[in-house]
Amino acid sequence: MQQVCDEKGISFESVTQTIELALAAAFRKDFSEKNQNIVVEFDPETGLSSVWDIKTVVEDLTEEELEAQRVAAEEERTRSAEGGEVSEEEVKRFNPKMEIMITLAREIDPKSKIGDVLKIHLEVPQDYGRMAAQTAKQVIMQRLREAERENVFAEYKDKEGKLVTGVVQRQEGRVVLIDLGHTTGLLLASEQIESETYIPGARSKVLIMSVNMTSRGPEVLVSRSHADMVRVLFTNEVPEIASGVVEIKGVAREAGARSKIAVISHDDNIDPIGSCVGQRGTRVQTVINELGGEKIDIVPWSEDPSDYISNAMAPAKVLRVELLDKEARLAEVWVRDEQLSLAIGKYGQNVRLAAKLTGWKLDVKADGGEFMSSDEEEVKETKETEEVTL
Repeated sequence: MQQVCDEKGISFESVTQTIELALAAAFRKDFSEKNQNIVVEFDPETGLSSVWDIKTVVEDLTEEELEAQRVAAEEERTRSAEGGEVSEEEVKRFNPKMEIMITLAREIDPKSKIGDVLKIHLEVPQDYGRMAAQTAKQVIMQRLREAERENVFAEYKDKEGKLVTGVVQRQEGRVVLIDLGHTTGLLLASEQIESETYIPGARSKVLIMSVNMTSRGPEVLVSRSHADMVRVLFTNEVPEIASGVVEIKGVAREAGARSKIAVISHDDNIDPIGSCVGQRGTRVQTVINELGGEKIDIVPWSEDPSDYISNAMAPAKVLRVELLDKEARLAEVWVRDEQLSLAIGKYGQNVRLAAKLTGWKLDVKADGGEFMSSDEEEVKETKETEEVTL
């Protein structure tokens, strides 16, 4: 039993309960009568078990009352089968399997009172038969599988939103299976980074998105492209963020290409951007390496929308920001002619991420009259610019 507990990662009490249920099923198979409520108590120390018929003591009922209950139950079943209305009120009926009348109970135990739970000891007449043993085996295997699934579900449910390290198992179609230890995570095509190749046996950090219990056991969905992955990586890498002194106020990400994060410090003596970058860029470089070279812009957060939008447009230098409609969250960003392509970014990436980070629709305009909107689907080809990195 202890070996099973160690292998399956389940409690000793759970295995004991499983054996008790299996012995009860075996007893019902070979020796039980129809109206017996069989409960088995198993002693792991001796390997012996005791069989009991457990019943609740109720008041006496006459034959007429029992017959009336049977008739009412039959009528209710008929109405239910015909699709008729069934009374929502729960009618108290005598259940001979779970209950015993007080007169019969006092024949077994003279001290019995209404509401007591009466335990009637039953003897096992002979050894269990082959079919009963097979039934017990099936119950044990099923219950152990259920207990193992429940433990896995509880373990990974607590890890939702956290980062774990797994090993790539294989690829089925466009879904990549990640070995997480006690279960397998599903990395769907929508949660993968397009530029990455998932080689079997390679270690990879993934974000646990959701854990759901299905008929086949726990289903763990993981992600490499979610914006929260950047947030969690910085939280793990930067002590100031983990302690709450520096806070990440927003994350915008185009997985595999570029991310922008907005940070603020709750301590005037601590520089939020410097904390995230680290000495000689070591902290941010660790995050970049984990994301396969994805570039990251770290900008200061501000309560003033104009300042926040101006910061979010980095590395472009903004001349001014005009808030056109605060309810519709529409703004114009003005830059110099030579900064326009940098502000827009390659295929509109920079302004698109800035809009996603701030929550504003942004129209980028230059002194020369050219402009680009953050919600345009097709972006005109921009001239090559020198990339600005931390």
